Amino acid sequence: MSDIVESIPVARAATPGVLQAWTRAAVRGFLTHVLPPLVIIGFLVLVWQVLGSRPGAALPSPAKVVQDTWDLIAHPWYDRGGNDVGIAWQLLASLKRVAYGYSLAVVAGVSLGVLVGQSTWALRGLDPLFQVLRTVPPLAWLPISLAGFRDGHPSAIFVIFITSIWPIIINTSIGIRNIPEDYRNVAKVIRLNGLEYFGKIMLPAAAPFIFSGLRIGVGLSWLAIIAAEMLIGGVGIGFFIWDAWNSSRISDIILALVYVGLVGFALDRIVAFVGRKVTRGTAAA
Repeated sequence: MSDIVESIPVARAATPGVLQAWTRAAVRGFLTHVLPPLVIIGFLVLVWQVLGSRPGAALPSPAKVVQDTWDLIAHPWYDRGGNDVGIAWQLLASLKRVAYGYSLAVVAGVSLGVLVGQSTWALRGLDPLFQVLRTVPPLAWLPISLAGFRDGHPSAIFVIFITSIWPIIINTSIGIRNIPEDYRNVAKVIRLNGLEYFGKIMLPAAAPFIFSGLRIGVGLSWLAIIAAEMLIGGVGIGFFIWDAWNSSRISDIILALVYVGLVGFALDRIVAFVGRKVTRGTAAA
């Protein structure tokens, strides 16, 4: 008991040192990672404010944008029925389409990537087709999908799928082909079956490449849905931007672009975070 009592002052004496170390780390992190983008963004906003405040300026200043769109900012979840909903609902509708199309692309892309990476015959047969199709612009698929599905919602999902699948296939196949030969030999020695080899050797070794493709794919998905919704109409942030343009609501467009950028950044960070967790012990995504 006396030993415990004697150790208490020591622990208390060490606490300020620990707090100082945490404080220094927090300050260093702020100065390194937070302050630089804040300075750059603040400078750009200041330049924009100066240029947008001039008489006859084509675009509104940041202060004017906030003033014009304050109701959208303050009430993002309003719902007056039909397409008259808040910007949060518009973003949510777009995210749902992205979730469907991107999930299908992940399943199909990883599967085809594994096939192409494992089979030389499949590589020679499918790779030229993939290289041709991946160069088709996303919106070029929209008329074909509308003709096939005869509905805007599945057509938009198909555009997301066909746009995001190519980097997933290519990066997965590269990762599979770059699995060290020693790994394959070990799998033969311990006699892993196909499913065990896939789960214990193939996926962990190729995971950094796969998640590189997934990050590219999610970015392309978000780009594709914005463009597709401008044409198919209905609820969605792309349609919101196009409708604002037709109504000459430039401030609404700028606000929507800010939200689009923030959501796209968040999607990329989420996939990167999952990639770091999955590839821990192999490589960073």
